[in-house]
Amino acid sequence: MTKLKIGIASLADYKARTLAIAKGVYKPGMDEPKVWFQSMESFAKVLSDRNRALLATIASTHPRSVSELAERTGRAPSNVSRTLRTLERYGLVQFDPGEGKARVPRLAYSEITLDVQLAREPA
Repeated sequence: MTKLKIGIASLADYKARTLAIAKGVYKPGMDEPKVWFQSMESFAKVLSDRNRALLATIASTHPRSVSELAERTGRAPSNVSRTLRTLERYGLVQFDPGEGKARVPRLAYSEITLDVQLAREPA
């Protein structure tokens, strides 16, 4: 697995960056964040202790379905499913086809790093 670099940027900064990329004015470097959060609070919510424990359970037990993961964590299947959908939106979890209609959750990355810019660089 690989590392994922996450960044924090305001919505305005993120839109400006995306537009610059789309216009060809800016080309992101290979070492730049691939996933962005609007605040430390939103980052902390998505990667809460409880959600990181869920990710660790996926990594260590390799569940064959969302139901099996819910059983192993003691969480309600609906709660686990909702959390996994959120983690999937951020690219942290992927699903493989399982037996029947089951979806097998797996980690997309083995490590996450957070890149936080404290001050803007002069233009």
